[in-house]
Amino acid sequence: MRNLPPMNSLRVFDSAARHLNLSLAAQELGVSHSAVSQQVRQLETWLGGKLFERHSDGVRLTAAGQDLQRVCLPAFDMLEQRLAELLGRATSAEVVVGAPASLLSNWIIPRLEDFERAHPGVQVRLQTAADIALLERRVVDVLIVADEHRSPDIEAVPLFRESIGPVCAPALAGRIRRPADVLGCPLLHAAARPAAWEHWAQAHGVTLDAQQPRRQFDQLGHLLEAAVAGLGIGIAPRELAQADIRAGRLAAPLGFQDTGGRFSLYARTDAREVVADFRRWLKAQALSDAP
Repeated sequence: MRNLPPMNSLRVFDSAARHLNLSLAAQELGVSHSAVSQQVRQLETWLGGKLFERHSDGVRLTAAGQDLQRVCLPAFDMLEQRLAELLGRATSAEVVVGAPASLLSNWIIPRLEDFERAHPGVQVRLQTAADIALLERRVVDVLIVADEHRSPDIEAVPLFRESIGPVCAPALAGRIRRPADVLGCPLLHAAARPAAWEHWAQAHGVTLDAQQPRRQFDQLGHLLEAAVAGLGIGIAPRELAQADIRAGRLAAPLGFQDTGGRFSLYARTDAREVVADFRRWLKAQALSDAP
């Protein structure tokens, strides 16, 4: 008998480790969040150690979790390929794209249908990620982040400069004609960037009132939905609020200010041709969105 943990727990771990988000793993597997948590705990009990550490945006792998993922990823890939061969099916090309959750939800997912139409044989798998090590270990094929990374084995493709600004429901936009007008409204904050409002206010010569009502959200997507609902004024990157602005759900009454940051796409220099295709497509998407 092989000394292995329950195979379903390994399958759940593989999905959770790729997404670094238990809710996304539950969606992929078609089960509940609690079922994913239970399988992860079962595997941790079998191993006698933690595989994940929780934080505000999801989970991150412990050292033991990283070691196990390095084994699981190629093992499941090989198993999937061999089973497809036994069933007489051709395996489809796949590109694994890693990016922060807000970028996946608000910028990449709305565009995916265009790529899939142009590349019908390619499957794009999205994973919440921001760690360049995942690209170095080939866990993801593409990583899209605002951080700068330099490596002889990794190529950077600049996508767009980052600019942020106040966003709100169109009905509220008429009241916001100058920067000081934001002082009369509740301010919406994203946990990932707790100082965004302060930086914006300083750049515009506005002093925020410490007693001003404010609401904080774990994810930018939740902040944008709160702004759409009229709960206050959010501060958000132009590219991530753009879809809602075009749809008329949000307005940016004071425009956007360049932060000096830049989102870039990172891929290995020895990437497969299908990854190069995705890279060229995403660069074209960024150029089409340029203000």
